[in-house]
Amino acid sequence: MPAGPSNAARTPFVLLVVLLLGGGLITLLVLNSALNEGSFRLSELKKRTTDLTDEQQALQHDVDSSAEPDALARRARELGMVPGGSPVFLGPDGKVRGVPSAATAEPAPAPPQKAPAPPQPPASAPPPSVTPGPTPSGSTSAAAGTTAAGPSTSAATPDAAGPSAPAAPRTPSDQPSTSPGR
Repeated sequence: MPAGPSNAARTPFVLLVVLLLGGGLITLLVLNSALNEGSFRLSELKKRTTDLTDEQQALQHDVDSSAEPDALARRARELGMVPGGSPVFLGPDGKVRGVPSAATAEPAPAPPQKAPAPPQPPASAPPPSVTPGPTPSGSTSAAAGTTAAGPSTSAATPDAAGPSAPAAPRTPSDQPSTSPGR
């Protein structure tokens, strides 16, 4: 039997199988490279998203702190604005509800300050001697035990200011809504 014809028929089949396997391996390498590139791109985008989220939260914190009522009131005073009086509303029938008045520049109420504590006498010093004596009313002196270390703080408290103290500025949440839909 001759060996030539059987070898000749097998060669194209072997070449076809080798080409298919080689093409499959090259295709797998290209797909693997594309997936790795996409994975790196995805991790970069996730990192950028995290950075932008942190920046957005920091900016939102700045906006929130600037929008607080005390910050707005302080900025308005810096710009020379004064608090308005009681609000006046225009009803749907055209009637004015409330008494209109011009805003006046009232002095800003000073925040209550804590009075300094009176100095404590040293432990080795004897206590000041107080000799109770009769007063014109016949009672002993109550002021003999006080020191002249500082001014009285009873008039500095907001409660003792009396009815002439300026009212605190109203915040938007305290004022009634002026839009008809609310």
